[in-house]
Amino acid sequence: MEGTEVPTPVPVSVPALVTERRFAQRLREWLEQQQLSDRRYQLQRLPGARVALPVLEEKLSRLCLPAEMPCELLRIQQPVPCRAARRRSPAQRLRDELRTLLGDSWSEELERDVPRAWQRHGDLLLLSHDSFRAAAWERLGSALWQTVASALGARRVARRGRVLPDGMRTPSVTLLLGQHGWVEHVDNGIRYTFDVTKCMFSPGNITEKLRVASLPCSGEVVVDLYAGIGYFTLPFLVHAGAALVHACEWNSHALQALHRSLLLNGVRDRCHIHAGDSRQLQLRDVAHRVNLGLIPSSEQGWPVACRVLRKDTGGVLHIHHNVESPPAPAPPQSAVLLAEQRAASPGGQARQPAEDGGEPLGARRRPEWQQWAEGTAARIRGLLAELHGRPWHTRVLHIEPVKSYAPHVHHLVLDLECRPGLPL
Repeated sequence: MEGTEVPTPVPVSVPALVTERRFAQRLREWLEQQQLSDRRYQLQRLPGARVALPVLEEKLSRLCLPAEMPCELLRIQQPVPCRAARRRSPAQRLRDELRTLLGDSWSEELERDVPRAWQRHGDLLLLSHDSFRAAAWERLGSALWQTVASALGARRVARRGRVLPDGMRTPSVTLLLGQHGWVEHVDNGIRYTFDVTKCMFSPGNITEKLRVASLPCSGEVVVDLYAGIGYFTLPFLVHAGAALVHACEWNSHALQALHRSLLLNGVRDRCHIHAGDSRQLQLRDVAHRVNLGLIPSSEQGWPVACRVLRKDTGGVLHIHHNVESPPAPAPPQSAVLLAEQRAASPGGQARQPAEDGGEPLGARRRPEWQQWAEGTAARIRGLLAELHGRPWHTRVLHIEPVKSYAPHVHHLVLDLECRPGLPL
């Protein structure tokens, strides 16, 4: 979400009222009363026992110099941010810069329209679709996006829209500032490059990418049926040590990104890219391992996965699927246990069991997950037996919960071992 904090941009100069040191406190109080003081900057001591007190640039038109205190208006160079301003979060800094830009037209409605989180990809900020939607922002034109970029230490700004229903999860992203949408993202030492206006990047899959990177794939041939920009293709090659990965993808923009990322990571020579619909893949009898990373269901790829598995030794399928499960009932708690919890909790309140989604996904295996895994194993076993004309054995090795989508809907990965049996 929110990226690494960068130093607050400091303007070259700011307006200030200069007075003799003996009048400084009275002038400060007057500026506060008139709501003219710019609290973002410290007062500045000047030669000749004088002091400069910063004032808000956007309110200069309302400034009338007080007759009872000798003072003059000038600009101070390289103003020093006050301690509170130096501690501002990126979101606070963004709101402050926008408030300065809008001046008297600032409102609570506009403040609610300012994002408090965003994705950062290098020097590009990717804003959510519901940010900066009020008509007042549109009237600012490019000045708005330049202010956003400056406040957050970026050079380019884009805004997410709805994912297009084209079967390729093509993002609807508008580039608001900058010349192109190509970015680079680093996960676990792997460099992914892609165009944010044409390809999706899912940071929520990081746990599964890490797990794939740790699999013992040395010397293996892997088939990745839904490669995308290389979410799993690259971990298989860079960290897991696969000898060769066949990467299948039909989105031309994702293919371009995958090709670039393979080159960036120095593994292009160990990847064979298959452009087009993976259901039409002509490979057979090659894979020690097949990755089926498509949700909500990879079921249409199961027959292909069975065909590409090595028929002499079989292998492992990594099957992604969204599985619904009702909320798990809270375990019964005795009166003694509740009393102990109440005594140990601040305020004497008993701790309540975490709601569904509030606990670690892997905390317990739900019965619905096991039922789905066993049903999938049976169907794959049937497909393999029909394909090869002899029995096959399947075994559930592991069920990995990746993340939850909606209430009680979990993205799971089933590691399914598939081995040929003796001929009939």
